[in-house]
Amino acid sequence: MASSPIVWSQARSAGVPMQRFTGHVGTVEVGIVEYDGSNRLWTWWSPLAEAAWGHGQDAEGAQRGFEAWLRGWLENFRPFFEHA
Repeated sequence: MASSPIVWSQARSAGVPMQRFTGHVGTVEVGIVEYDGSNRLWTWWSPLAEAAWGHGQDAEGAQRGFEAWLRGWLENFRPFFEHA
């Protein structure tokens, strides 16, 4: 996969790193990756589309899965921007 414009930052509480990452493109929050202890998987979802979610075995895998989904989802909007 090509280099991603998504910048992932790890959440912290009282300076302690948590098992949650938030992805931003510029100032826009595009995705969240968080560990689901009950299923022992990393879950990703997006505030951009309610039905968008998935899982990965580790945080990096979930981030890559999210990025693949986001690229495909955004591709649907290409005609709109090409004719603007």
